[in-house]
Amino acid sequence: MLSELTIKNYALIDTLQVQFDSGFTSITGETGAGKSILLGGLALVLGKRADLSNINDPTQKCIIEATFNIENFNLQPFFEEQDLDFESHTILRREILPSGKSRAFVNDSPVNLAILAELGGQLIDIHSQQQTQELTNDDFQFQIIDALAKNSTAVETYQQLLKSYKATQKQLRELSESKLQSEKEQDYQSFLLNELTEAKLQGIHLEALELEYNTLNNVESIQTELALANQIISTEDLGVASNLRTLKQVVHKLSEISSVYSSLSERIESVAIELDDVFSEIESEQTKLEVNPTRLSEIDAMLQVIHNLFTKHNVNSVEALIDIETDLSTQLDTLASLDDTISTLENTLESLVKKLDKQAATIHKQRQQVLPDLIHQLETILTDLGMPNARFKLLLNPSETYLYNGKDQLEFLFTANKGGQFLPLKKAASGGELSRIMLAIKSVLSKYQQLPTIMFDEIDTGVSGEIAHKMGDIMNQMSAYMQVFSITHLPQIAAKGQSHFKVFKQDTQNTTVTSLKKLTTQERVEEIAQMLGGKELSASAIAHANQLLN
Repeated sequence: MLSELTIKNYALIDTLQVQFDSGFTSITGETGAGKSILLGGLALVLGKRADLSNINDPTQKCIIEATFNIENFNLQPFFEEQDLDFESHTILRREILPSGKSRAFVNDSPVNLAILAELGGQLIDIHSQQQTQELTNDDFQFQIIDALAKNSTAVETYQQLLKSYKATQKQLRELSESKLQSEKEQDYQSFLLNELTEAKLQGIHLEALELEYNTLNNVESIQTELALANQIISTEDLGVASNLRTLKQVVHKLSEISSVYSSLSERIESVAIELDDVFSEIESEQTKLEVNPTRLSEIDAMLQVIHNLFTKHNVNSVEALIDIETDLSTQLDTLASLDDTISTLENTLESLVKKLDKQAATIHKQRQQVLPDLIHQLETILTDLGMPNARFKLLLNPSETYLYNGKDQLEFLFTANKGGQFLPLKKAASGGELSRIMLAIKSVLSKYQQLPTIMFDEIDTGVSGEIAHKMGDIMNQMSAYMQVFSITHLPQIAAKGQSHFKVFKQDTQNTTVTSLKKLTTQERVEEIAQMLGGKELSASAIAHANQLLN
């Protein structure tokens, strides 16, 4: 329940701090006194978007704080889920800074507006004329039926199954499309893979292959040049080797004459040794060389294949081709295993369909069982509210598709007149009738929904007299299950409140401010008398007020 509300610097409210009791509280005040301001401030602390134009003094921050007693409403799981400290007396606070920035807190822990609004929705139901129009929406109508059917767990389970069903369905669709696309490309990918596999790229060293090709392709020219090199070195008398031996002998003699030439002699000796190695290697190369047109043709074909693959795949290394070969092989293997994955998903989807159908059937059965009781309760209450011929017909028609809350399509039909045609609520009920129907529904829901507080904002619009008495009685009965507020212009309803507050304006120096005051017994008599007969308090109005209060 809402136990305390503090508003600072909001609209015409300078500072307001008020405590509320459990049970039924009525709030009255003249038109324009500021009841909407009170509701606006409360809406802010429940997560509504802020409007800077509502700040009284734009140089100061606006603060709205509401304290709720939530000890017996099983809200601990929400606090744990949001990582918030649970307190039996929970404080919601909203601050709007002069800069326009807004801050929200739950028990002094910063939260975003979404969390504040979600928590606020579980603490208080502010009923306005706009919400009366929601009565004609399927979503709200299902909420009524499911509350009586105690379907919350069943619907939540269904929705989890539906989420899994849609996710599996999407995955299956994407895989099927991927398979179809892959199958179109499969032949070409297989062709590319075969090309790469036939090239036997593993172990190929391109540089060594190209070197061998150049050698074989120029073997005769190489043989000629090697023979000439051999001749230059080894020709008797004129060859390099013969001349070097002569040079070695000359310098050796010089070194025997003078040690100055010893170093020179050693160097020539080294040259002679190196020349012998060169000559040996030339002879070895001559021995190894042979004309092999078959091998040359084989290498030429291999290089042609590799360079063609380079061009086709836009790469320049054998390693890159091997990577492409691996990727293609993986893709084709994946395609081969795709059927197994698709088959598994189809089985999963089939299982989910069975579970969804079973859960939807459970929800439908529980809804169907409570419809007669709901209709009876609503018609009984509406009879008390001056609609003795009001009749409802609630039909649950099967849907071919999975809806967000089951497989039922609801027809919420109504007629206000005996023998009248049953029509959807929005066509069959007037504004005043909708208000009474909404009150009847809220009265029924109060026994089934665990909501701490409900606030009716002029739900009595368009009614008077005995009907107003009945509406007040219904709100009073509801207060046995929850805290009830009624903002009203009707004295019959105001008198039913166990507590009574008045919203009023007063002038202070150069400003007008809105205040909220809890009325004493005598002040209640005077307020209700004014509501009955105007500001001039007649004896009859006071007597009537006392009669209403008693």
